[in-house]
Amino acid sequence: MPTRILVGLVVAVMSAPVLADFSGKGELGLVVARGNSESETGNVRLELNFERERWGNESIFNAVYGRDSGETNNSRWVLSNNTRYDLSELSYLVGALRYDRDRFSAFSYQSTVAVGYGRRLIKTEAHRLKAELGPGFRFASLRESGESENEVILRGFLDYRWQVSDSTQLTNRFLVESGDDNTFLENTLGLSVAVNSRVSLKTGFSVRHNTDVDPGRKKTDTLTTVNLVYNFGNG
Repeated sequence: MPTRILVGLVVAVMSAPVLADFSGKGELGLVVARGNSESETGNVRLELNFERERWGNESIFNAVYGRDSGETNNSRWVLSNNTRYDLSELSYLVGALRYDRDRFSAFSYQSTVAVGYGRRLIKTEAHRLKAELGPGFRFASLRESGESENEVILRGFLDYRWQVSDSTQLTNRFLVESGDDNTFLENTLGLSVAVNSRVSLKTGFSVRHNTDVDPGRKKTDTLTTVNLVYNFGNG
């Protein structure tokens, strides 16, 4: 049921007239996983951004896949979609969807729907920082026990970008989804160096933490990535 709800909402957003113009990037690389998994795996990431007047939309698909002795031993895929409506140059409303199925995690899946208010706190040539806060709902299932955790959450999000030079950019994204049963936190740090206008190299470090897990499962997982990035579209 959570999957059907999320897919339906994503299709509705993708059918809206906010998709008049787009840009995006595709990433491919190597992942080193430590935590509930100890492996080296492949990483694929696709990001699509759409802008039209006051509307903006960001869709991200991220997949991690690993094999050991000919058998699949690790897999993760995450689909997220954030739709924005600008109230002013600095303020906006946001609707956020996320579906996370992660064999690394203590959860079989986590699916969230949230709305909120966003604010661009810093907007200069070199630095950009925005923050979002609002209520939502989460559907989740613990891997070992199969217990469902469906609850109201508070979602917070910070997105920081530093254009260090013409060719180098540092990014950091922090997401928190907090409820009575579990709080999910994710911080993703990335450093990219442009090879040319379309191609760049990117290293990343991601930390994911759940406060409520089954006995014997670790609360924190990390990913270290090295990716080749291709930028496309009008962005």
